Amino acid sequence: MNPLAVYVHIPFCTVKCGYCDFNAYAGMDGLKRDYTRALLREIELRQEEVAARNITSIVFGGGTPGEMPPGDLTAIIDALRSSATISPDAEIGIEANPGSTGPDDLRQLAEAGVNRVSFGAQSFDSEELRFLDRIHSPEAIDASVANARRAGIASVNIDLIYGLPGQGAAAWDRTLQRALALNTDHLSLYALTVEDGTLLGRRVREGSVVMPGPDTVADLYERATTTLDRSGFQQYELSNWARPGHESRHNITYWSDGDYLGLGAGAHGYLNGERYENVAHPREYVRSLRGPASGPRASVSSASVPERSTAIFDWVTLALRLSVGFEPAAFAARFGACLDDVIGPPLAECEAAGLLQRDGRGVRLTRAGRLMHGEVSVRV
Repeated sequence: MNPLAVYVHIPFCTVKCGYCDFNAYAGMDGLKRDYTRALLREIELRQEEVAARNITSIVFGGGTPGEMPPGDLTAIIDALRSSATISPDAEIGIEANPGSTGPDDLRQLAEAGVNRVSFGAQSFDSEELRFLDRIHSPEAIDASVANARRAGIASVNIDLIYGLPGQGAAAWDRTLQRALALNTDHLSLYALTVEDGTLLGRRVREGSVVMPGPDTVADLYERATTTLDRSGFQQYELSNWARPGHESRHNITYWSDGDYLGLGAGAHGYLNGERYENVAHPREYVRSLRGPASGPRASVSSASVPERSTAIFDWVTLALRLSVGFEPAAFAARFGACLDDVIGPPLAECEAAGLLQRDGRGVRLTRAGRLMHGEVSVRV
């Protein structure tokens, strides 16, 4: 059976953070029950497409999935189990805010099969948390990780953000040490980015917030890389470190050109070479699935098969995010052409510049190249 990852988008938040440009909404608690019904309907309509698939991972992202009633999330997992085969060792994960998902919720989720939780900690510094509009305290992060452990959830991740205005090396080091003290299984580190249409973007344009320069951000990334490498974590992707056996199999599917089913408002999917996107607004999404919805595409707003050049760019860009990179044979199997015949010269340029390494194991970014992934992607 062909493997399939499943992403379920839960767009609800208590507060929309000022830096966030995800498809997330505050103040829509009254829509949650109808939204769950719509998700169950979408799964029903997609049943023929996934019936012969082996689901290897299910991830609830958002938004804040942890704020949904655990019974609703359980119903969604059960519906997927009824529609397709879920691998016995499938990764079933959920994103949650520290302090918002209590011990009883975590126990119910573990009983439903959830075996991975990712807490959006972002920082262990109270002032940084306030700047990021986070509503939890550093102590809530500690308690949430402990509650997840007691609930029997096998893998615990925390997300951290670096490159905040005024964030120095000492503050970043303190956050890293607090994170390491929790003995989690996985850490995801993301540079703070300024996106159009966000409160942070407006504040930067107005001049009330000054972002750090790229050299400062690169230094913080390098400090984290060194610290985590010395602490038993293995970097397997540009932004992700794991203890052995705790890598996110779901995200590896994305980076490895695997098929994934996207469910929910604004969710993206990739099936049989076609990329699609669902209706973005939660109310519109719910409306699209009410009544006699016409087939599995009732909630789809756009779909396309990428042109060959786009597919090659996407494949190489995503594969280079992985620390192992990719093998030329995998490229040839995917595109029916020799790697060097298609993008040999730009690869050679990047190798000469010290950004790529090529050997018997394949093609991958060097440590310097990891800091310039975007530039390498554009070059090739």
